[in-house]
Amino acid sequence: MKIKIDNLGQLPKVAKELLGTFPGERFFAFFGKMGVGKTTLIKELCAALGVGDNVCSPTFAIVNEYSSGDGEPIYHFDFYRLKNLTEAYDLGYEEYFYSGCYCFTEWTEKVEELLPEEYVRVEIVEEDGVRTLTAEVCTS
Repeated sequence: MKIKIDNLGQLPKVAKELLGTFPGERFFAFFGKMGVGKTTLIKELCAALGVGDNVCSPTFAIVNEYSSGDGEPIYHFDFYRLKNLTEAYDLGYEEYFYSGCYCFTEWTEKVEELLPEEYVRVEIVEEDGVRTLTAEVCTS
């Protein structure tokens, strides 16, 4: 899947398309430079899943938990401040990653070796104000 995004108004449609393209997947690993829009897209994904809570980057908490429209938990990770993998182990990452619930991760490259066997890799690249999103199922 490859989508060009040139304005924020497209994001609700992009979020629904991303979820619709990978309906059986629950783990979405986001990659991209700081400021490229990972958190903004995750907010739209959560909105599409019926989250009524305020969705924000869990930079300091590392993980935020939201409730979907049907009451299922959704986990949102930001590993930017993670110093080493031991911190991910201390969080009990396995309980989240293998819960069967939606997981959205930012700064995933810091924990890439811990990712589930199958996940959706979402890369966002910005060039001249236009963002290109590519997404594919990956297996480790």
